[in-house]
Amino acid sequence: MRNFEGKVAAITGAGSGLGRALALALAREGCRVALSDVDEDGLAATAQQVQAAGGVASTARVDVADRVAVQAWAEACRNRHGRVNLLFNNAGVALAAPADTVRPEDFAWVMDVNFWGVVHGTQAFLPQLRASGEGHVVNISSVFGLMAMPTQSAYNASKFAVRGYTEALRMELELEGAPVSATCVHPGGVATNIANAQRIAADAQRLTGLDAAAQRARARALIDRTAPDEAARQILAGVRRNARRVLVGADARMADAMVRLLATAYQPLLLRSLRRLKGKA
Repeated sequence: MRNFEGKVAAITGAGSGLGRALALALAREGCRVALSDVDEDGLAATAQQVQAAGGVASTARVDVADRVAVQAWAEACRNRHGRVNLLFNNAGVALAAPADTVRPEDFAWVMDVNFWGVVHGTQAFLPQLRASGEGHVVNISSVFGLMAMPTQSAYNASKFAVRGYTEALRMELELEGAPVSATCVHPGGVATNIANAQRIAADAQRLTGLDAAAQRARARALIDRTAPDEAARQILAGVRRNARRVLVGADARMADAMVRLLATAYQPLLLRSLRRLKGKA
C-alpha cells in the first residue's frame, strides 16, 4: 500500500496518544478514519481534530476485550464507509506486578485488551480487508514484545503473544496469496498516557524499591522518548514498505539489537542496571 488517499482505516485506542496521532496522520493524507475507544471524551476530541484537519471520521465506544462489540463495530464501519482497507489494533493497557503474586483478574484484564483485542479486531475486519483488494493489518506490540522486564510479566506475555500472532498471520496471508498483509509494531518509549493509566500492584515495590507514584514517574521518564506524531510517521512508513516488523524509536532499535546480539545474556546486564536503580530508590 503505497498511499492512503481514498482508503478507510479502523483504529482502536484512538482517544489519545498513538491512536490519535495515527488518525490525524492518515486524515491528512486523505484517508477516512473509523475510530474506537472506551474513552468517549477522548474519542470525540480526536474526531474533532480530524475534522478540523479536513478529514472524515466516525466514532464508536468499543471495548476491544468484547468480541461481540468488536464484530458489531466492524459491521457498522462497513455500513458507514463501505469498506475498510487498514486496521490498526492499537488499544492497550499496562500493569506492574510480580509474576508470583499478580492477581488473576489483573492478568486477564491485560490479556483481554492487549492480546484478545488484537485477535478480535483482526478476525472481525479481515473479511473486509480481503474484499477491499488492498488491505493491511497493523498490530501494536511493544519493545516488551522483544525483551522481558521484571514486574512486567503480564504485559510481556500479552505483547510477546501479539508478536507471535502477527508473524504467523503474515505468513498465512502470504501462503494464501491474499490481498492483505500484516505488520507487527514494537514501539519503544512513546509519550502517551499509558504510564499514568497503568495498574500497579502494591507488592511491586519489593522488586523496584519504589512506591506507586515513584514507579509512575520513572515509567513516564522512560517512555517520554518519541513523540506520538513521529511514532505514527514511522509506522505508516513501515506500512508503505510492507515491513514485517517496525521498531519505533532509537530505544526499540537498541533493545532489538541487544537481544539479537546477546540472546538471553541481556538479562544479567538488565538486572545489574535494575539493582543499581533499586539501591538508589
